[in-house]
Parts: sequence; C-alpha cells; structure tokens
Amino acid sequence: MNQYETVFILTPVLSDVQMKETVEKFKGILTEAGAEIVNEESWGMRKLAYPIEKKSTGFYVLLEFNAEPTVVEKLEVNFRRDERVIRFLTVKQDKFAAEYAARRRNVRQSKTEEA
Repeated sequence: MNQYETVFILTPVLSDVQMKETVEKFKGILTEAGAEIVNEESWGMRKLAYPIEKKSTGFYVLLEFNAEPTVVEKLEVNFRRDERVIRFLTVKQDKFAAEYAARRRNVRQSKTEEA
C-alpha cells in the first residue's frame, strides 16, 4: 500500500452541512475501496489564486490515506463526476513527504491538546 494525500476544493455556495456531506461521501468511497484514512483536515473557506468557474473562493479539504493505486483512480473519477468539486490534486508521498506529514500532524495534535 502507498501513502497518498489529496486536496480538493469545493464550491463556495455549499452550506456547512452540504460540505460535510460531500467530504463524508469521498471518505466513504476511500474506505469502501479498502483505503485507510490517516488524517483529515478542513482548511475552511479560502481565496483562490485565480477565478475558477467565476468563483474566487472555495472550501479546501485535505485527506491523507494509505491505499492501492487503483483506489486513487476510482476516487479521481468520482471527483470529476461531482459538480461540487471545482479542483483536486492527489499526490503519492515518498518517504520524506510521509515523515514531514507525520511531524505536521503531531505538531497540530499537540497544539490542540494545549488549547
């Protein structure tokens, strides 16, 4: 199994409930295909670098997971079919990126525990 991370941008016209439903849909697709979700981060509404489909903002979501390469194909097909997703990028992590992601998760957890 390989380590992947995917960032996708959802259209800003969604309500919070619709956004969470969409994220759960994609997490469900991953778990049904046998992937193990390692981390999920919602970065919230952010300004886009350039307008996409006449929209200047979007909800950013990061998912880190362990899966077989065929799972990524299935996930990306579903991203393309869903009109709520305006952009996505999936990257296979090498050992250095995986170590960096683990350190970043640990720092985030320690910050939330202190608060």
